[in-house]
Amino acid sequence: MSRIGKKPISVPKGVEVNVVDGMINVKGPKGSIGTPAASCLEYAFETAEITITRKNDEQETRAQHGLRRTLLANCVLGVTEGFKKTLDVIGVGYKVAVKGNTLEMALGFSHPVLMELPQGIEAKAEGTKLTLSGVDKELVGEIAARIRRLRKPEPYKGKGIRYENEQVRRKVGKSGGKK
Repeated sequence: MSRIGKKPISVPKGVEVNVVDGMINVKGPKGSIGTPAASCLEYAFETAEITITRKNDEQETRAQHGLRRTLLANCVLGVTEGFKKTLDVIGVGYKVAVKGNTLEMALGFSHPVLMELPQGIEAKAEGTKLTLSGVDKELVGEIAARIRRLRKPEPYKGKGIRYENEQVRRKVGKSGGKK
């Protein structure tokens, strides 16, 4: 039995959970989000918690058990607390600015890089730090990865966009290796 799937999901006050047409919709103080319900699982909604049980013991059902529990727990956590990722922009002349729902970045190219943020993602730029936040954990992580992909941190000078606590392995340059 899945250890993760067996754990009940606690639902705080102010959070509504509904099942409509194979989708589990979670609504809370920060917003609303939905996740697909697996037909091979049974969802039991009590007042303060949700439990997920399997209908059978097939491999597909066992695989879905822990996954669907984690996705639903992320939805509940997202609408109550939200998720955020912080990126550091490191380099001479590298800047980031938020204008409405558009990111304007100067990353050493001959032109500024403009990126439209999807609905549900909020960005805040403070100096060389960019903080992305939203209720959908997957979407926040995906947008952060797309921004990082624009200028990955390079190993010689460490310039580029990196996650807040990311360690970049530095290499010795061409003259550092000679004796």
